[in-house]
Amino acid sequence: MRAMILAAGRGERMRPLTDHMPKPLLSVAGKPLIQWHLEKLARAGFSEVVINHAWLGGMIEKALGSGQQFGLNIRYSPEPHALETAGGIATALPLLGNEPFLVLNGDIWCDWDPVQAKHFACELKLRSCLAWLLMVPNPVQHPTGDFLLESDGLLHDEVASADNPVRHTFAGIGVYQPELFEHTPAHQPAKLAPLLRQAMKNNQVCGALHQSEWIDVGTPERLAALEGKITTIHYEN
Repeated sequence: MRAMILAAGRGERMRPLTDHMPKPLLSVAGKPLIQWHLEKLARAGFSEVVINHAWLGGMIEKALGSGQQFGLNIRYSPEPHALETAGGIATALPLLGNEPFLVLNGDIWCDWDPVQAKHFACELKLRSCLAWLLMVPNPVQHPTGDFLLESDGLLHDEVASADNPVRHTFAGIGVYQPELFEHTPAHQPAKLAPLLRQAMKNNQVCGALHQSEWIDVGTPERLAALEGKITTIHYEN
């Protein structure tokens, strides 16, 4: 199974830290943010990783190289400008193969174990779904959430109701069938949400709720909070 890390964003909310450094290379607890992903993927048994990049992408390639130091084979999908999530994935499809693949946002930190991705890839096939999404409790900056997670594990884009009072937030971690992107042109900007919403109408998106550690590292304040969180976790362990 292959994995992709999305690392093409400009990181506007992280400025001025990202004026001269791509966000995935910002240091947290002594190592680049993206390195936390790479080490966790290697421990989970992944060997093939694709990374897309745009803003200062050459710095990412120089820092990570072939991935040999992490026990990985890293291939890059450069973009002249960021193509959004679906556009970036569609462009990288030739590197991702014909089987379900794992995608992680490069600007998050989560203690979810990617070894579970292989189980959810099997679940996609068994349920004839196109996507599996990891959901998390809504953070303060996104109180209304993204999607409803039903008791049967299916996700829907519906308003909250008495039967389903809580919408959860998409964690930026998903397992996808390549078919989800078959009508998305490569090398053109395209958002992921419309593809997911269309698949949800056909009951083709499932997911699970992760209630442990997760943070969207979107601002300098959240980067500092993550630094403190990781330091505390390591101290307690």
